[in-house]
Amino acid sequence: MKLRVVEIQQNILRKNEDLACALRGRFAESGTLVVNLLSSPGSGKTTLLEATLRHFQQTRRVAALVGDQATSNDADRLARSGAPVRQITTAAECRLDADMIGRALSGWDVEPLDILFIENVGNLICPAEYDLGEDLRVVLCAVTEGEDKPLKYPLAYNTSQIAVLTKIDLAEAVGFERAAAHAAIENVHAGMTVLELSARTGAGMDAWLTALETRAAAKNVRRTAAALT
Repeated sequence: MKLRVVEIQQNILRKNEDLACALRGRFAESGTLVVNLLSSPGSGKTTLLEATLRHFQQTRRVAALVGDQATSNDADRLARSGAPVRQITTAAECRLDADMIGRALSGWDVEPLDILFIENVGNLICPAEYDLGEDLRVVLCAVTEGEDKPLKYPLAYNTSQIAVLTKIDLAEAVGFERAAAHAAIENVHAGMTVLELSARTGAGMDAWLTALETRAAAKNVRRTAAALT
């Protein structure tokens, strides 16, 4: 029975990989940078994304897909930024997968988009297993969650390119040990880019926005080069 369960899981992941590959090709053709945000509930993911969407509304064509098991609260909140937002209600599922992304994009032309953000379901286990065709995977951890989160959920950190320590304005108040957090991240993903920020106060936001802008510009250059060959 156990072997059967493993086989089914492998088939599901294999199908997801094929769909993710197709999405990645679609995003490459349109030149759209796709950013997949992973975190536990309460990390400040929606607050950061709202501030990010507001910023890029001035210079970039941006949109967001929001995954939640229930309610459209986060999507409604993000829509206040003025950016196009679509809700994905996962119900019993604890993560987004490539099929959900494809269906959410049905009838939605991503060609004009420079950056598409995907706010994954608040969970550091299941979402880490599913490729969504993204260019950049970002894992968030609030200083209120403790310094050992990377050690408890290594896959989320191993499969991400950037780690963001959020709510940094609360670090001193909660006794957050920066050195221990950085050491834990380095332990599971050596050389990983780590950013510290507070979306509420704006501290550290410039580095985050620059990282996204740099990647969006590079994606557009690659698209232009491919079109000329």
